[in-house]
Amino acid sequence: MIDAVAHDVELDASGLNCPLPLLKAKMELNKMSSGTVLKVIATDAGSQRDFRTFARLAGHTLLREEDEAGIYRYWLKKA
Repeated sequence: MIDAVAHDVELDASGLNCPLPLLKAKMELNKMSSGTVLKVIATDAGSQRDFRTFARLAGHTLLREEDEAGIYRYWLKKA
């Protein structure tokens, strides 16, 4: 599969339950430079609401999200 959006860092949070995928993404974003893109892979359905809300509140841009057979992918551009 070709990635829908180019990214700089990939985080696989598969198998982790809320709020761990979001916490791990926040920790990863803290290490990244402004304007870089983090791709997150998660299997927790609650992550959809979490990532949308987090991006809005933290000022990051949720470039894209995908839901494919219970696998959720998010591309976050760091503010």
